[in-house]
Amino acid sequence: MKKKVVVGMSGGVDSSVTALLLKEQGYEVQGLFMRNWEYGIKGSQCPNRIEFEDAKKVGELIGIEVKGKDFVEEYRTKVFDVFLEGLKKGLTPNPDILCNREIKFNVFLNEAKKMGADFIATGHYAKIAKYHDHYVLDTPKDNTKDQSYFLHALSSEQLSQSMFPLGDLTKKEVREIARKHNLPVSDKKDSTGICFIGNQRFDEFITQHLKAIPGDIIDENGKVLGKHKGLICYTLGQRKGIGLGGIKGLEGENNTHKSWYAAKKNIEDNTLTVVQDTNHPLLMSKNVEASHMHWVLEEPAKVGDKLMAQIRYRQQKQACTVVEINEDKVIVEFDKPQRAVTLGQSLVLYDGNYCLGGGFISNYN
Repeated sequence: MKKKVVVGMSGGVDSSVTALLLKEQGYEVQGLFMRNWEYGIKGSQCPNRIEFEDAKKVGELIGIEVKGKDFVEEYRTKVFDVFLEGLKKGLTPNPDILCNREIKFNVFLNEAKKMGADFIATGHYAKIAKYHDHYVLDTPKDNTKDQSYFLHALSSEQLSQSMFPLGDLTKKEVREIARKHNLPVSDKKDSTGICFIGNQRFDEFITQHLKAIPGDIIDENGKVLGKHKGLICYTLGQRKGIGLGGIKGLEGENNTHKSWYAAKKNIEDNTLTVVQDTNHPLLMSKNVEASHMHWVLEEPAKVGDKLMAQIRYRQQKQACTVVEINEDKVIVEFDKPQRAVTLGQSLVLYDGNYCLGGGFISNYN
């Protein structure tokens, strides 16, 4: 009897080729389109409707049924509201990580099981491997598209019920497969950024949902340089949009003035500290603490272990050493200082190519 796989269809080329490959491999394949967001992007058609139509066109072409399912309420409570609460606390949560843990590999997985699925599959660029008798994430063939950072919070149990058919392909190869089979999405642009923000500027979107409280912009000595729009509108390391273009400071080459960078959000007095050197000490950290740790293995890393880590998506993995660890927390010391470590983002740890897990960055120095 054929194994049944429910594929999370987004209307993009990656999930479309995922469904195609599984069909060719002899699985019983059904597509399920997730509606996670209820609002359309300003000035455009509702993206959900457009993407669903694209997914159904692909389904008709390769001979599979594609259904739609609303997860709007679950997404709002488990992802979007958590994201907003984090911003209010001065954190910068990653909604993609929350969505994978709470929606795609939880609510969606349970829905797929109701449909009789043996496995679910998505178009993520990742691989699943056995490591110390546990299912873990492995680095995909296309290192430039490695999405294990976004998937690090998945358990071994969730991974055992999941498939990532694109793990052994490059993005170029995926598009070539799509063109070869005349898929209508073969040259469709990849989605980028946070899904619910769309083409809007981050600060424009977020101030529709949270009240921005203006405050002082200060330098490292506390001197007031100007006014910020609200701390929720800025991320650490940000250069554009600070609003200090006319304020002189350190001079760069050819008598030009160096750019200002957001270095610290001070929640207590609602001030934004800025600096002018892209590698200023206030932007650099060697020690990073993460809490609410998720470990794939029952026995996680030990003090003294030499690991690799990422503090943001697509960052080249950095060498570090575990200096403190317990069930909920880990502190690592990086071999080289890391720029713009951001509270609320994830520290993800690797043993070679294998992802061991990660947690939310809660401190750094």
